[in-house]
Amino acid sequence: MIPKQDITGLILAGGRGSRMGGVDKGLQNHRGVPLAMHALMRLAPQVGELMINANRNLGAYESMGVPVWPDSLADYAGPLAGFLTGLEHCETPYLATVPCDSPLFPDDLVARLAQALLEANAEIAMAATREAGVLQAQPVFCLMKTDLIESLVRFTHSGQRKIDKWTALHRCIEVPFDDAQAFANANTSDELEALQRHD
Repeated sequence: MIPKQDITGLILAGGRGSRMGGVDKGLQNHRGVPLAMHALMRLAPQVGELMINANRNLGAYESMGVPVWPDSLADYAGPLAGFLTGLEHCETPYLATVPCDSPLFPDDLVARLAQALLEANAEIAMAATREAGVLQAQPVFCLMKTDLIESLVRFTHSGQRKIDKWTALHRCIEVPFDDAQAFANANTSDELEALQRHD
């Protein structure tokens, strides 16, 4: 197994929140605590180090007690910009990423991704869930080797932004998780309300 201390966990909170009216999703209240803090508390026992990728309200994120890094790419370039920022600041051999708006992800997410990555001799392991019997990748829940940074720098600097196009360049394995609801996220106000009602 990959030792926990060899993995840095990254909370992706750098988006525009456009489907929620432009609010900073990671700071939205979920049961009295900001969404990003839920993700942080859930990820902390699974990794050795933690950091947050955010592009605004940096003081609010810094108050959560871990390093906060804005995108190194301009114009809210999406999750790959967060991956790149994480890789640039990661001092461990592996980086695990989760979005700030999914407070229910599995307690064994990182361990299962790590096991699958090793068994398949892969460079990237990403969670996948079954939707109507079809395996659907959840690419922002992933574990990657930090030596992929040069590849990602080249890819993003060529103007490309699609996660699946980048991961297709590498040995990538999808790791099935049975509980699709564990990966539910709050892209809209209605989805956030639905999360509030979930046990």
